[in-house]
Amino acid sequence: MKRISVFCGSSFGTDEIFREQAELLGKTLAKQNIDLVYGGANVGLMGAVADGALSENGTVIGVLPNFLRSKEIAHLGLTELILVENMHERKMKMNDLCDGVIALSGGFGTLEELFEMLTWSQLGLHKKPIAILNINGFYDSLIALSKTMVEKGFMKDVYLEMLLVSDNIDDLLHQMKNYTAPTVTKWINKDKV
Repeated sequence: MKRISVFCGSSFGTDEIFREQAELLGKTLAKQNIDLVYGGANVGLMGAVADGALSENGTVIGVLPNFLRSKEIAHLGLTELILVENMHERKMKMNDLCDGVIALSGGFGTLEELFEMLTWSQLGLHKKPIAILNINGFYDSLIALSKTMVEKGFMKDVYLEMLLVSDNIDDLLHQMKNYTAPTVTKWINKDKV
């Protein structure tokens, strides 16, 4: 894995551990020579993961919609800042640039990005590992809901296995490096999308 996209909150949350783990993830990626691709902002967990990677001389590529740049949240110390027109282009560009995805704690935007990547994988549009760093049990309820989707017949068990989860960065990266996408795909053919 050469590049990982990280989706996360633009705030720090209520517990210091969220910021600490975001910064540690950035440092760990840099130490393992894995480039960081992220949303391009200097605020919240986004800024922390970027600063962590930069502190270890890592390569950090930000992808930021133009309308957010005008709000003066662009991180000015990045290796590269790519400006796009809108949020959808941001996700597409981040997907194009990465070999895998990690979601840290965040809000609706983080969830939307995570679920879009999962859906694209489910539809066979990519075979990249998608992971959650479950800091302090933040995603426990979401994981439980995902299991309920399987139990109630709204999702196949094999799709639940696409979501890699750990509360430990090294373990999560190990899972990602050893990930094999499921062979089962939805009824949509990639060439017809």
